[in-house]
Amino acid sequence: MIYLDYNATTPLCEAAREAMEPFLARHFGNPSSVHAAGREARAAIDDARDRLADLLGAKPHELIFTSSGTESNNLAVLGLARAHASRGRHLICASTEHHAVLNAFEHLQKRENFEVTFLPVDREGRVDPGELQRAIRSDTTLASIMTANNETGVLQPLDEFARLCEARGVLLHSDMVQSFGKSETNLDGVAAASFAAHKFYGPKGAGLLYLRAGIPLEPIQFGGAHENQRRPGTENVAAIAGMAAAAEFVLRDRVAEQKRETGLRDQLWEKISTSCDAIRNGGDSRCLANALNVSFPGLSSETILMALDLEGICASSGSACMVGSVVASHVLLAMGLPAELAGAAVRFSFGRETTNDEINRAGEIIGRVINRVAYAAV
Repeated sequence: MIYLDYNATTPLCEAAREAMEPFLARHFGNPSSVHAAGREARAAIDDARDRLADLLGAKPHELIFTSSGTESNNLAVLGLARAHASRGRHLICASTEHHAVLNAFEHLQKRENFEVTFLPVDREGRVDPGELQRAIRSDTTLASIMTANNETGVLQPLDEFARLCEARGVLLHSDMVQSFGKSETNLDGVAAASFAAHKFYGPKGAGLLYLRAGIPLEPIQFGGAHENQRRPGTENVAAIAGMAAAAEFVLRDRVAEQKRETGLRDQLWEKISTSCDAIRNGGDSRCLANALNVSFPGLSSETILMALDLEGICASSGSACMVGSVVASHVLLAMGLPAELAGAAVRFSFGRETTNDEINRAGEIIGRVINRVAYAAV
């Protein structure tokens, strides 16, 4: 099997596994308990929080542990919009956001009487800062624009967005789930940012929300005073410990690894583009090193993915959060691709265990499969 779906999830790194093991067995105390076992678990959470804050350039109390990137995004969008509704009910969201963000904004618009402006993107998938500037109104309280797109890998000019929002008193949230560990993380001017451990070689079931100190947030769940009364529920101690270890692991040699993955991406694209009819989506230098999104004209994503799977290639058509469904990407449609090309797209994404040999073999298999499927479709 050749796994080329690292943007969906990554394997657990050894450092994370080792950090988790004590809390899966002997050290099982509830971190809210006052006895020794509870204090031991609480100390592990405090240690993980301190280490993650140091990596992010944040203060420990600015970090909120959650169960996933989706929960972090929901807590940021719903919690910030509701907490600041007295100042205004106009919100801004990029049209290419992950559904965890898009659906939260749509809920606020349909069910809670907020008005949402969905920003368009250009052919490369980027939001024009001028579009954001024009969209901001006197009653705008929150904007959400992801740092890197999970389907195309396209990076947004977040620094410019942060300056525009700060100048107008608008809170900026960014979904950094896909970018952390792959590009530089800069929280300057950002009010909130979302992360998920399993995207950077940590465990599933662990997420993180950065919330700048002093910014009010309404909780979206109720039941306890955990996480400074911002997110109730007994903390997943093992997963939190694993997330901190994975974050340190992925950042240790980030620059060198991203350079290596850029080479793998370009190598695979060369093999695909010279062996079959293919169009690259959103690809240039302002893109994550590990992501390659390709449309194969005249074919369907579902047919391609099934054929590749039979040949031992794991890839996807976009987000992995649609319960196994294969539908035309809303990201590619927003970028102006015709429906037939958006419905013929495949995302290949690479990681630390991807080798040159795997890319060479994958390129040969993909070219052969695409030509065979195209011939059968004639």
